[in-house]
Amino acid sequence: MEIKSIKILGRDGCRNCSTMFQNTMDILAEKNIACDCQHVTDLQQIMAYGVMSLPGLVINDKVVSYGKILSKADIEKFIEVN
Repeated sequence: MEIKSIKILGRDGCRNCSTMFQNTMDILAEKNIACDCQHVTDLQQIMAYGVMSLPGLVINDKVVSYGKILSKADIEKFIEVN
């Protein structure tokens, strides 16, 4: 399946959320994957996904992880299987 969008759901100023976003951007660059990648901090948008624990990882509008700080290797696995 082609990855069209990735969203990291997190809070402004959250170091872990920002790190997860940067790690995701690094992986996309390393693998030459072109997709829309966003760091979503708007609480209403986050709640629309039903996510109550941050950070969250959304691939192609499907929540694949939340409430866990993922390593680069974990993020890469989610990207590969989606």
